[in-house]
Amino acid sequence: MPSATPSPADGRRPSPKTSASLTGTGPEAAALLGWLTDPDAPRLCLVTGAPGSGKSALLGRLAVHGTRARRGRAKAERVLVPLAGQSALGVAWTLADRLGVVARTPADLVPALATSEARRTGRTVLLLTDLHAAAEPEALAELLGGLAEVGRIRLVVEARTGTRVPRAARTTVVDLDGDADPGPPPAPAPFPELPDLSDPVAVCAADPLLVTTGYATASPDDHGGLRDAWLRAGQALCAADGPAGRALVLLTALGDGADPRLRPALAGQAAPSPWRLRWARHRGDVSPPWPGPVAVLGATAGGPSAELLLVGDHTGTVRLLREADASGAGRLAHRVQGRITALAPTADGTVLLLDERGRLHTVRGTAPRPPYLERLTEAVSTTLSRHPGTALAAIAGSVVVGDRLGSVHAFGVNGLHQAASHSGRVTAVTAVESATPFVCSGGADGTVRLWTPGRAPVPEPLAEHRAPVVALHAAPAPGGPLVAAAWADGRVELIAPEGGRRRAFRPGPAVRAVAVTATGALVVGTEESLICLEPQEG
Repeated sequence: MPSATPSPADGRRPSPKTSASLTGTGPEAAALLGWLTDPDAPRLCLVTGAPGSGKSALLGRLAVHGTRARRGRAKAERVLVPLAGQSALGVAWTLADRLGVVARTPADLVPALATSEARRTGRTVLLLTDLHAAAEPEALAELLGGLAEVGRIRLVVEARTGTRVPRAARTTVVDLDGDADPGPPPAPAPFPELPDLSDPVAVCAADPLLVTTGYATASPDDHGGLRDAWLRAGQALCAADGPAGRALVLLTALGDGADPRLRPALAGQAAPSPWRLRWARHRGDVSPPWPGPVAVLGATAGGPSAELLLVGDHTGTVRLLREADASGAGRLAHRVQGRITALAPTADGTVLLLDERGRLHTVRGTAPRPPYLERLTEAVSTTLSRHPGTALAAIAGSVVVGDRLGSVHAFGVNGLHQAASHSGRVTAVTAVESATPFVCSGGADGTVRLWTPGRAPVPEPLAEHRAPVVALHAAPAPGGPLVAAAWADGRVELIAPEGGRRRAFRPGPAVRAVAVTATGALVVGTEESLICLEPQEG
């Protein structure tokens, strides 16, 4: 007989109450549904049993079976993730993608979830099948045990009797064997045949999770640089759409020491994608050198320093790079102590900086500033010393600031304009000169919104995503103004506010900053990479 019992650490049995029943599945289904609908139940439920006892079928039915949410509570989202043949790294990337965060390694997943501002309307239930058939069952058991301690996440893990299972402070067990002898464990399933891990075309055409398992567990060889590039951008590669999308991401992730034959092969395969790679620089690159980690990005507004990128790191250093090839062109002379969270170049060569305390700093250019701009900047600086800002941008005659309550403030020579644009903290703002100058803001609510100071905000968001916005930049371009937006789950979009095709890209690591160049190219910065892409027509 099947049985459902709590672990000794739990101290109580699952609730028998259910909002519905699964036809024909008996008491084990009732136990699972009772666990699912009980808000005080343990976060981890183990479904165990011998081969053929119906474990996988039970989880499959649970994935599609609807339950009614309690009044005042959102319905739990259920995510079915097969573990058979998977490495811990591939599962970590899959779960991070489904949960709206970025995780470079399995050890990064729990901290990323714990610190994420991603919007969740209810609990997420992860239904994880065939732990016993995973490529790394013990490493996965450790990963899932950590996940079981994260709030708003519940796990149902299926494993055959005798498999090492995740450990948590409180666990519910649904045993489909009861007291029956499960017999000897069956022989493990044969490992799927791997593609040639040194062939870029074969790698991009194969199942990306299978490739991840190969690179993570079966083949420590570098494969001409393909393995390092895959491990750098793996979460994006596993989520990319088709061979062309994977080829583009893999091309952008190649280091300078990669086999020179890889780039033309990947570029040819990536030709149908909406992007062409101009250049990429990565941690460890020597020729050309990596410019360092990116925390903030900006593009110069004109004058003698036109066509330069401003790249700030987590220490507060701001480097100047040439847009054409990311070669160095000096550093910004400033005395800000600590981390810079935003920078805003102005048309007269002055650069405004926002520090981690939300205060304004001014780095003057070589040209004299008009007195009215000096007075404006001083007034904004005084205001932010009392009411810290969370985001910063500049436009001719105006300084734009976001705050933690969701409002955007445009301080101009003609007065102050304000808009309550977001639910929660404003995470980024940008402003652009066009026929009608506009401000673009992003928030922890995941929306990107347009606003012309002095007018009502545009009611519909320009873009919206499930994760918080982490960076914005807008600039005039040959075909009209463009807005680059990045979200905390690693997604980047290049948007034409006046209409036109939207292009998306994910580099793999978490995106820290984006910029649009005067030629309409997209620059994406992470803590280990700086990438420049040109949009392709068609």
